[in-house]
Amino acid sequence: MDFSNLLIQWYLQNKRDLPWRKTTHPYPVWLSEIMLQQTRVAQGLPYFLRFIEAFPTVNDMANAPEEQVLKLWQGLGYYSRARNLHATAKQVAFEMGGNFPNSYAGLLKLKGVGDYTAAAIASISYGEAVPVVDGNVYRVLARVFGIEADISTPSTKKIFAELAASLMPVDRAADFNQAMMEFGALQCVPKSPDCGICIFNQDCVAFNTGRVARLPVKLKKQKVTDRFFNYIIIKDNNGHTKVTRRGEKGIWHGLYEFPLLETSISGSESEIKPQIRAFLGDNVSLQNVTLLNPEPVIHKLSHQKLHINFWEATVNEALPEMLDIEAIKKYPFPIVIHNFIEAHWD
Repeated sequence: MDFSNLLIQWYLQNKRDLPWRKTTHPYPVWLSEIMLQQTRVAQGLPYFLRFIEAFPTVNDMANAPEEQVLKLWQGLGYYSRARNLHATAKQVAFEMGGNFPNSYAGLLKLKGVGDYTAAAIASISYGEAVPVVDGNVYRVLARVFGIEADISTPSTKKIFAELAASLMPVDRAADFNQAMMEFGALQCVPKSPDCGICIFNQDCVAFNTGRVARLPVKLKKQKVTDRFFNYIIIKDNNGHTKVTRRGEKGIWHGLYEFPLLETSISGSESEIKPQIRAFLGDNVSLQNVTLLNPEPVIHKLSHQKLHINFWEATVNEALPEMLDIEAIKKYPFPIVIHNFIEAHWD
């Protein structure tokens, strides 16, 4: 089996027409790779186009405020990627004269750039023969070559990296790496791949031994924690409300939200109202408390399941540090809060 040539030929015939593939400049390649971590191309593409329009160069991004970067990122999730993106832009612009490192080893020194991203940029932008290893690569190689190693263990990465490196044509590193990613995304998909049309079906160990659904092997499962969030939309007598910035640790750090009460279970109005009253303090006259969503909004993260209620608390006085809705809409929010705002305030 001539794995590499078959794969590259498939890629050249089937690859999607994507804007970051029209250039080898490291800036758009880097931007696309960061965005597509844990994000499908269909979801990431509009964000990529908006970012390129807002920040045509790495210097433009570096000179933008972090809140603008976070606002444009809103909805892509894993917001540490956006903060690292901005930090890397400043690193490249202010410490490296606007020029990305031109090697895998140099790219690894950038904030938020790990093995996979560094390998992708190094091969695509500079032709360096270093293989990418991600979920798509695990899946393709595990199935085609029948590898039973548990991909949840750190030592397994070396097995796949060495195999990928041995298969990579040194003079076609960019095509090989992109072909691996594209083949895993379009053909060798996680569930119910169409093996009947696969270019490797005559040689694929998983297909020929009935193990397609079992490979790659991943034994370790991350425990999911349930959390119960109660957001308080305070409405003063001017119709203004309050938002706060989350701290520097935990989920969504650095983004904005309504005042939050976290409880051990999803509480009723009779249970939440005293907590809201205590939160507002004795000097504020609480008039009404209304639950704005009849059922909790369920928001799933990689390791947490959030049960979210939105409570409106009206007071009969003007409060300090309150904002009107147009001002609030300019802040970067977690997507679940952004969606609530869009649904309740036109």
